[in-house]
Amino acid sequence: MTKKILISTGGSGGHVVPATILYEHLKDKFDVSISTDYRGLKFLDKDKYNLETFNIIPISKNIFLLPFQFFLIIFLIIKSIFFLKKRKIDILISTGGYMSLSLCLASKILNIKLFLFEPNMVLGRSNKFFIKSCEKIFCYSDKIKNLPKKYTSKISVIPALLRKKFYDIKKADGIDKNVNLLIIGGSQGAKIFDTMVKSSIIELSKKYSLKIYQQTNSVNFDVLKKFYKDNNIDCELFDFNGDISNLMSKSNICISRAGASTLAELVFLNLPCLAIPLPTSKDNHQFENAFFYNEIGCNWILNQNEINDEAVTHKLFNIIDNKDELLVKKINMKNFSYQNTWNNINQKIIFVINENRTS
Repeated sequence: MTKKILISTGGSGGHVVPATILYEHLKDKFDVSISTDYRGLKFLDKDKYNLETFNIIPISKNIFLLPFQFFLIIFLIIKSIFFLKKRKIDILISTGGYMSLSLCLASKILNIKLFLFEPNMVLGRSNKFFIKSCEKIFCYSDKIKNLPKKYTSKISVIPALLRKKFYDIKKADGIDKNVNLLIIGGSQGAKIFDTMVKSSIIELSKKYSLKIYQQTNSVNFDVLKKFYKDNNIDCELFDFNGDISNLMSKSNICISRAGASTLAELVFLNLPCLAIPLPTSKDNHQFENAFFYNEIGCNWILNQNEINDEAVTHKLFNIIDNKDELLVKKINMKNFSYQNTWNNINQKIIFVINENRTS
């Protein structure tokens, strides 16, 4: 009988996108479904996936609500138990976050095999809570911070998860007279990119033939459009649901936050990136993500507290004009990603699940 796997996700694109990739890897071998909260629905095509909506109310930090929170947790666990039993789930894969907590707890009560996924270089708090009881945790490195040493044997290292269409994209070309600058802030957006890089972009436009591809939201769309028009700068604006793979293929340099999925995509496409980690990310995981790739020579890092017009402009000019360093970065990215193929990842994930599902 085909095993039934539930992939639990929700919240931000950083959780949901990897869940959809895991789904694609597993759907031909298992009976797979995805559960998500209401926030995660906006990142999912309801017609493409076997989708279940399982909304979780976040736990409040207000100490005066503790009695209510206790009963809420009990209710969510009971709800999760009925949810898993009704669907006869054999294996649960959690992509982390509070939206998976009650399902993970229920899986242990029901003796359902639990696998975790951690794309960041810092172990998430939900994953840390369940690391003892999980079968394996899929990671991009065996040097994950905050992971107790006694559980390092549970790490199963896989190449970074990429959407299938990325494997068919032409790798980014070098920078000559034309600078095609991609600016992306992740699924949560990055308002700072809408304001604090404007002066730098104007300076770039004075020296290079410049095309801007910039992610923004509907609130800032018209303001940014007018700014670029007033300064005679060619631009293409898009939201998070835009075809980012196509835009990456058109670009030859990028300014980005440091979400795990975005950095993995940029490195795979050999697209040089100036990473500006979100300073408020939990446990500073975005900096650790960027630092991981920086140590192997794949990007540059600029801390948000260092951002001013002069610093950003100076950094971008140095990156663009230093062709030798750019070439080295692209070679490093190519060497790092050479084992990242759809088949390699597919075989690894399926092997690990099959190896542990009856243990």
